[in-house]
Amino acid sequence: MTDSNTQPDLTGQIADDLPFLRRYARALTGSQKTGDHYAASTLEALLADQGVFESELAPRVALFRAFHQIWVSSGSPVEEASGSGDAEARAQWRLAQLTPNTREALLLHSIEGFQTSQIAAILDVTPDEAAELLAIARREMSGEIRGRIMVIEDEAIIAMDIMAIVESMGHAVTGNARTRDQAVELARRDPPDMILADIQLADKSSGIDAVNQILGDMGELPVVFITAFPERLLTGERPEPAFLIAKPYSEEQVMSAVSQAMFFASTKTLQA
Repeated sequence: MTDSNTQPDLTGQIADDLPFLRRYARALTGSQKTGDHYAASTLEALLADQGVFESELAPRVALFRAFHQIWVSSGSPVEEASGSGDAEARAQWRLAQLTPNTREALLLHSIEGFQTSQIAAILDVTPDEAAELLAIARREMSGEIRGRIMVIEDEAIIAMDIMAIVESMGHAVTGNARTRDQAVELARRDPPDMILADIQLADKSSGIDAVNQILGDMGELPVVFITAFPERLLTGERPEPAFLIAKPYSEEQVMSAVSQAMFFASTKTLQA
């Protein structure tokens, strides 16, 4: 009786957590295609052996731990040559220079909300080692690329908060736009190096539409999307953002997403 009741509960738990595993995988790799490949490989491994869920770990922690075991066993998709003209190859080369497991720890903590003890279980390290990885990640990220960032946000208080966070990191803010048309005009007048955009804007226009038009005019730029309903976007039914944070956000989430997005000269974005 217990087994028959447990299986549906476990299946439901995995289904609930899968969009966020895909978000983590995408941010880790900087690519929807590559991230989804790792997430799919994790599900295939779990179908073959669900023993990972027989431990004392919470199902969500066990799911991410299974992903990490596949991730490290593959060596991760990092290009070897730093001189490549390909933007993603250059970004991957920069990522390879970071201390191993630091980005993973930072993403797990700041984007996915895991506690240090849970990160330790996922990465198969001690809690003290997990805490040290987080500290190293923050130090290494703090010295990375600076740029000019455009904010697309219709709520004035939130826009001011985001701009303050971005400026505290050493980036310059080109301005804030509240609608699609304002965003397109601002980007043409003062081209940014990166975009940080809300999904729903003041006049019911779409931040997704605004970003896609800007990228159509300017070419690929790193993008971080913010939304109150991330699970609605993480469906796998169409191209999705590599970097997506949820409202209400924390300062650390914004800083982590911005820092890591700046590694990638090309970020997959949603289509309207």
